[in-house]
This record gives sequence, C-alpha cells and structure tokens, in this order.
Amino acid sequence: MLELTLDPLVIVAMLAVCTLVHEASIDAPIVVLALIVFSLSFPGASRLQDSPGKLVREVILYWCALALLLLFFGYASGYLKVFPAEVLLSWALATPLALSAAHLAARALVPRVLAMQGNQRTAVIIGKTDHGARLASQFRDDPFLGVRVLGFFDDRDRLRLGDAGGGATLLGKVGEALGFVQENRVDLIYITLPMATQPRIMALLDDLRDTTASIYFVPDVFVTDLIQGRLANIRGIPAVAVCESPFTGLDGAIKRTSDIVLSLLILVLISPLMLAIAVGVKRSSPGPVLFKQRRYGADGKEIVVYKFRSMTVCEDGERIVQATRNDQRVTRLGAFLRKSSLDELPQFINVLQGRMSIVGPRPHAVAHNELYRRLIKGYMVRHKVKPGITGWAQVSGYRGETDTVDKMQKRIEYDLDYLRNWSLGLDLWIIAKTVSVVLKDRHAY
Repeated sequence: MLELTLDPLVIVAMLAVCTLVHEASIDAPIVVLALIVFSLSFPGASRLQDSPGKLVREVILYWCALALLLLFFGYASGYLKVFPAEVLLSWALATPLALSAAHLAARALVPRVLAMQGNQRTAVIIGKTDHGARLASQFRDDPFLGVRVLGFFDDRDRLRLGDAGGGATLLGKVGEALGFVQENRVDLIYITLPMATQPRIMALLDDLRDTTASIYFVPDVFVTDLIQGRLANIRGIPAVAVCESPFTGLDGAIKRTSDIVLSLLILVLISPLMLAIAVGVKRSSPGPVLFKQRRYGADGKEIVVYKFRSMTVCEDGERIVQATRNDQRVTRLGAFLRKSSLDELPQFINVLQGRMSIVGPRPHAVAHNELYRRLIKGYMVRHKVKPGITGWAQVSGYRGETDTVDKMQKRIEYDLDYLRNWSLGLDLWIIAKTVSVVLKDRHAY
C-alpha cells in the first residue's frame, strides 16, 4: 500500500500546501486537478530498493514527465489560466523535493516496521552451495525482503563446507529438513541443490509436500550473469531467459516510438547546423561529406552507419587504427567535430531507418568487434540491441579511444549494465547527461 499510494498522496498534498501558502482557495479547479493528478500517478512506483542517487534521479524524471503532460493538456484545453501561476510554479518546484524526501524517509522506516515481531517470514535453505550462500546474503543484507534465514541443510559436514553460507548456520542433514520445518513453523523453503542431482531433488520435493511452507527451487543456472533474466511460460512449460533483449513486447514498442519521435524532433531542429557542417567538410579537404562505415547492429547483423567525415581517409577494412590525440589524419574541422560529437549527427538518420537507437551501446568497427569478441567474455551480448548514438558507458567516463583491453572491458561492463537495467527514464537521463559530458569531456579526438 505504501508503494502504491506514496507518490499520488505526496503530489496531491504538495498541491494543497502550495495553494494554502499562496493564500489561494481550494476551489473546484484545484480539486479537479488533484483528482486528475492522483489518477495519473496511481499506482506509484516502487523505489524502496533503489540507491539514493538512482531514487532521486528517477523521481526527478518521473515528475518532469508528469508535469510536462499536465502543462500540455492545460495549455491545449485553455484551462491553464484558471489556476494561479504562483501556485503552479511553486508546486512544480517543491514536489520533486517532497517526493525525494518521502521516498528516502520510507527507505529508513520500512525496514524497522518489517523487523517488528510477526512481520518477518522465516526460511531455510536446502543446499549450502555458492548460489545458496548468495541467496542467504541477499536476505541478510536486504531488510525490505522481510525474510530471516534460520540456516542451511546439507549432507556435507562443516569442514567440507568451509566458509560458504552467507552467514547462516548449518542446521543438519538434508533428510532432517522436513522434521525441522514441521516443528518450527518455517514459512519458506529454498532448494539450492545442483541441477545435476535431479533425482534427489524430485525425492526431496515429494517429502516436502507434507508441509504448509512455500517451496522454491533456485537452480544453479542463476550463478551465471543473467541479461534480462526472467521466467517465461510456453504453453505450460516453464523456461528461464538467461540472455534476452530488454526491448521485447511493449518495451520494444516504447523504445522504437521514443526513437522516432525524438529523432524527428532533433533532425528538424539541427537541419540548419547539419547543412553548415556539410559545407564546411566539403571545403576543408577533398572527399565525401559523409563517412560510411560498416558496424554490427542488432543480433550481430552488419549495418552502415553515417558520420560527417572528420579525417582525410575513409578506412573500413580488416584493420582500422583508432583515432588518437594529435592524429595526423584528423582535419582541423574534423578535430572540432569529433571533440563536440557533431560528427555523429547524421546517425539520427540511422535511427529513423531503424538501424540504430538514440541510446544504446556505441557501435564499434567490424574489425574491432572481431578482435575484442575473442578477448572479452560476453562482448557480443551488447549486440542483443541496436547500437546507439550515445550510451551508458559514454556518459560514465568511457568515451573516446579505448587503447587498452581493460578500458574496453569497462565499456562493455557499462553496456551490459544498461541492458540489465533499461528503462525509458534511464534513456532520458543518459540523453540529458550526454549534453554535459560533450561540453566538458576531453577523451574524444
């Protein structure tokens, strides 16, 4: 209930407070606005487990989107002038602060409520394996889950188990689990035995049916690094997604729609600038205005990416040398274009074509892909999605030359993190942050 109602209640409360502060009356238009805002913001988002930085970022993006929507409909309908301007302005400024404070307060108070007697569920874990230890550590370190692990059951002795266990104690052998669960009113049972012991697991499940505890099987497939891991149901047959694109179904439609709308808007705004750059490139040195280079797109398929030519050469062969500081191949105009990322502007045409997205892993030359896919584990996973004009790695300090494998490794880590945690809000945040990074970054040449 707290997660469902916190956002709408805070927003409506701040509207009432701002109205009273400015000594305006809470009349029919204010009440109607409050009802509209409540309906638009309900149910609220769950942010209890977000880090403080991510929480504040998501709150600001959420409120900006909602406020812009209200402003658009208010202006289009002509009802905007009905409301006192000072009330709306103070409400727009104060609400994100109030929302952030409310969510931070909830983060501090909810664990204490969950820790009260009777509000925690008890659990045991059968199988003191590595992923069983990770599971126990998650329950121990995350009070929002509201689960207290009593201990493990495993047929190995304490000496063979070593330090594994996530801080929980060894309660006995696997065969003793049923009796312990029945005597101690355990709420949850997690089976973390290796999948290789399937007959043993099936026998254990048969025994545990004589209990009212909820039973969960946590297979050791989850030890691997999942990308958009989720459960699927194929006509009654459960399947686990180990590596999947985040842009499937409705999320895929949202991503593509946002790409089309934003790229059209941006191309309209920058068309005079692109024309001026095209003239400058043509006059600065012999050669074409646009540089076309092969890249890997979604699912590893080759695409052609457009850029304004910034060098005296157009390399696209089996061996490509990355641009370095004071590179003699870069023209004077090209140096400015690369520094300011203006050479990337034609890629908005790629976005409209459906070859790229505005936000996504940056495309590397095919020659570089063939090199790094052999050196970096999971490198090709970044090609589960369309490449982007800007990306999570680029706004996190990994823009420009990657002259060592370690630098490329860090870039790939950020790319995979983007795939795991994608949201429309994260895309908008990256776009906004890109502007500030381009203005002050010194790593592009």
